[in-house]
Amino acid sequence: MSAARISQRISAIAESATLAVDAKAKALKAAGRPVIGFGAGEPDFPTPGYIVQAAIEAASQPKYHRYSPAGGLPELKQAIADKTFRDSGYKAEASQVLVTNGGKQAVYNTFATLLDPGDEVIVPTPFWTTYPEAIRLGGGVPVEVFAGPEQGYLVTVDQLEAALTERTKILLFVSPSNPTGAVYSPEQVKEIGQWAASKGLWVVTDEIYEHLTYDGVPFTSIATAVPELGDKVVILNGVAKTYAMTGWRVGWMIGPADVIKAATNLQSHATSNVSNIPQVAALAAVSGPLTAVDEMKVAFDRRRKAIVAGLNAIEGVDCPTPKGAFYVYADVRALLGKEFPSANGPVRPATSAELAALILDEVEVAVVPGEAFGPSGYLRLSYALGDDDLATGVARLQDFLGKAK
Repeated sequence: MSAARISQRISAIAESATLAVDAKAKALKAAGRPVIGFGAGEPDFPTPGYIVQAAIEAASQPKYHRYSPAGGLPELKQAIADKTFRDSGYKAEASQVLVTNGGKQAVYNTFATLLDPGDEVIVPTPFWTTYPEAIRLGGGVPVEVFAGPEQGYLVTVDQLEAALTERTKILLFVSPSNPTGAVYSPEQVKEIGQWAASKGLWVVTDEIYEHLTYDGVPFTSIATAVPELGDKVVILNGVAKTYAMTGWRVGWMIGPADVIKAATNLQSHATSNVSNIPQVAALAAVSGPLTAVDEMKVAFDRRRKAIVAGLNAIEGVDCPTPKGAFYVYADVRALLGKEFPSANGPVRPATSAELAALILDEVEVAVVPGEAFGPSGYLRLSYALGDDDLATGVARLQDFLGKAK
């Protein structure tokens, strides 16, 4: 009889590094420490009032006190289909939509539905921490394809071709990107999508940051740009980032009817329906204007410029200017192995994980190390926090990292 208390499948999962950093920062803050948290990708704005009001009104209606269809409220599914056509020109029926408990469940549902044991998924790297874990939980094998700052964190078709094997089933595509903020041009999106279509691959595209691009850079949906993908594309999205609704937990997946039906069956056993009150809030969000995100973008853009300038003023830090989302991905490889002062005497961090831990301990600034997203040597900082906190955090980083010898 097996002596293991925890299954191998679950034991193999790494904790979400971004949530772990955020939790530690919040715990220190709660203990009275002046921690500045650049960890979680969470807008500091409140959810717009009209969305909150829709939820308040829904809470008083007995029909929302009951179970609802596992796949989502019919009116929300239709509104998501309509919003997708409005924003990216992709036509889908309500039957092709599954409403999930946040974007993460959409990610897991998709890979669990599409993958058989040993199937490979090409994962452009740096990647969001949840992707490889969800792929493994679905029985698949993540295949990392790394693009560094010298190529703008954008993978090429040649790199994808080199990663292709007879076991490859899915290409994961994310633009704008978490963690790098990189955005693929319309031409690059089309080239990559046509390559995937020519190889008969599925494309799973995460479009959660579709409305957060800067400097006139357009968002391009690979599903719309490459109709040749046909019924082998799944779109992941949600209300979290666009409407400052991270805590409401409403996401969705859009795909072929058979995939959505199968994923809905999975969800019916895993969680059943998403809470009805947030679903009604999400209905108000996706049916309404994009005024809220337009206002937030003004602040995000200002913070983006400030954090890039502040980090690039530090010797040994190279921070490309992101074109989307609300993250910077700073290259700190030149600082590794350098000597830094600490409360316990001089230290030489050899990895970005060690450097991030040192920064938190010494100057109480929380950043996420590159190990969470791929190779060591990088730090991800979210600039979706207040202007004053951002300025204070960057000043602390400048002072501390500037002491490297």
